[in-house]
Amino acid sequence: MKRVGIVDWDTSHVVQFTMRLNHIDAIDEEQWIDSEYRVVAGYQGTSEITDDERMAEYRDSLIGWGVEPVDELEDLVGMVDAVLIESQSGLGHLDQARPFIEAGIPTYIDKPFVIDVADGLEIKRLAEENGVPVFSSSSLRYAPEVVEITEGAEDVGDVVGCHAYSPAKLHVANPGLAHYGIHGVETMYALMGPGCVEVSCMSEEGGEVSVGRWADGRVASMRGTRAGAHAYGFTVWGEKGVRLSPISTQFIYRELLKRIVTMFETGEAPLHIDETIEIAAFIAAALESAQAGGKPVKLEFSTAG
Repeated sequence: MKRVGIVDWDTSHVVQFTMRLNHIDAIDEEQWIDSEYRVVAGYQGTSEITDDERMAEYRDSLIGWGVEPVDELEDLVGMVDAVLIESQSGLGHLDQARPFIEAGIPTYIDKPFVIDVADGLEIKRLAEENGVPVFSSSSLRYAPEVVEITEGAEDVGDVVGCHAYSPAKLHVANPGLAHYGIHGVETMYALMGPGCVEVSCMSEEGGEVSVGRWADGRVASMRGTRAGAHAYGFTVWGEKGVRLSPISTQFIYRELLKRIVTMFETGEAPLHIDETIEIAAFIAAALESAQAGGKPVKLEFSTAG
């Protein structure tokens, strides 16, 4: 058995991931992950987002499934072979991930990866310096409907543009699209790939629309909803055809965990960290643009240079 630790129990992901990795019969077997990795310990931490009652529910579930709580985050070093950083806020992810990366422990960091792009660059430096795989992603990136396009749907062909949408509720601990709109941003990036250089964002109480310009001349947009009905989905324009698709959330945790476990097993992250940093830069630029009434803002970091 390979041992997994979970840092910060303030999101439903700690329950959802543990059920799938530890084969808890509270969830259908088709959702289980076939691997030797099991969640064995964790650090509950505190939260700026989740109330104490909800966190107590998560704690009761994990302890009831045999997960050992520790008093300090650093206590997990030496106890686990891999770690999941699960704090809902991205503000502290650098400090939370640092001891594990420096100890050579493969590290998954839940969304949002970081709020400050500089933190993302420091995580990249630490990962490269210590030869440790680090991965962060929204589960929406690996929804089957998205993967079908990214793996080359013949009726769509090469992607020339897209529009993605998701809920985008706000929280001060995850400014702008970082809190929940990141699901739509991640969908857009999965379909387009990296290389965005400039963003314009119009934001109102009920929602916002961000438009990105890629260095190769392609354009994509993301709508974050805060009023009316909510859903996940996309329209993608390809060289051969157009695809409109809602996104089902039925298997997104399972599909994300498959990629996380593969990283633990192989030592290779499924997504280049530069794209993850660019997503953080896109979200930061969209917020700056929204605060400036929609003025275009160049990305602080882009794989396009």
